[in-house]
Amino acid sequence: MRLRRLLTIFALAAAIPAGGQDKFVFAPQWMAQAQFAGYYVAKDMGFYEEEGLDVEIRHPYMTQTLEERVRSGECQAYTMFLSEALELVDKGIPMVNILQTSMNSSMVIISRYGADPLELRNAKVINWHAGFGQIPMCVAARENLDYQWITASSSLNLFVAGAVDATLATTYNEYYQLLQTGLISPDKGIFRLSEYGYNIQEDGVYMTMSEYRKDRDRADRFAQASRRGWEWAAEHPDEALEIVMKYVREYRIPTNETLQRLMLNEVLRLQLDPDSGNREFRLRPDMVKLAGGMMLEAGIIKKRATFESLLR
Repeated sequence: MRLRRLLTIFALAAAIPAGGQDKFVFAPQWMAQAQFAGYYVAKDMGFYEEEGLDVEIRHPYMTQTLEERVRSGECQAYTMFLSEALELVDKGIPMVNILQTSMNSSMVIISRYGADPLELRNAKVINWHAGFGQIPMCVAARENLDYQWITASSSLNLFVAGAVDATLATTYNEYYQLLQTGLISPDKGIFRLSEYGYNIQEDGVYMTMSEYRKDRDRADRFAQASRRGWEWAAEHPDEALEIVMKYVREYRIPTNETLQRLMLNEVLRLQLDPDSGNREFRLRPDMVKLAGGMMLEAGIIKKRATFESLLR
């Protein structure tokens, strides 16, 4: 791996444009972890440099919301769930999807003691302060679950302490953390949205329409290099994990290599299209329509963004 990196660095001298590199600030939606492996790979393997980009990966503060980050204008691109993008559009911030990585929903509702989340009524359920719980809230409304949503920065502390009945989780993160505690089992008390007709894409890379229009070529180059990073990570998961752990250590994230390996494998699985089985990197119009319809029905948004309006 070190030899490959050295060869890449030597090759970059001829690839960098004469005018230098374009600065590009990119914000993942959470702290350093394998959820963002493809972007770390693209930076460390020189893919961004080959596209003439000087990319800064800027992780957010836990207390900072996505809307606050976008409105600040400090970054050129952001990762976010499709549902979050639809909510921003509804709030008057037109968004453009330049790369879609997730092709499936990772969302689950996990209850304590193996109880069926669909049979819980008036239960206290954790939602995230950071956002992206829009679709589970829509599902709960459709299923007449009458949950009491408790907003928290971490879904695990209150759940472990027994202060809530259930929590939202993703199959690549909190699900594995809770399995490690022994409080849940892999096959009981888990409501997987993707298995009940609510399979909606999540992570994608978005820019505001105004930022995208400033330099469409720059945006395309960032998307192309990021896609290469994810494709490389899928082909070299062990080496990609090494790169992830470098960022984890740099930002002093309390995790471990076992959990990050599980996360990487699951994130890569979620990138496979449910119909073709391929890694397609595209928004699906059917999922945009389903997400928009559910959010409109639940009153989370007042107008629905079209599939076409989210594309370049």
